[in-house]
Amino acid sequence: MSVSSLVSEHASGEVVLTLNGARHAAPSRSTVADLLASLELDARTVVIERNGTILRDRDSLAKIELSPGDTIEIVHFVGGG
Repeated sequence: MSVSSLVSEHASGEVVLTLNGARHAAPSRSTVADLLASLELDARTVVIERNGTILRDRDSLAKIELSPGDTIEIVHFVGGG
């Protein structure tokens, strides 16, 4: 996907990013916390990586705005016994 298509889609009210290897569109000005809420995920039960960096501070998720072209990986904790 070209930079120009990302910018035009962003201008149309969406941010296009890669989520766990697949193309995903989120509303403009969405935060990582908004993304988790839209996926019905609890931040306490997942690990989030944005553009190769693990987001360790869960309190900051509501402040981190998604950008066109971001690569987000979300991994769930799995319990067992």
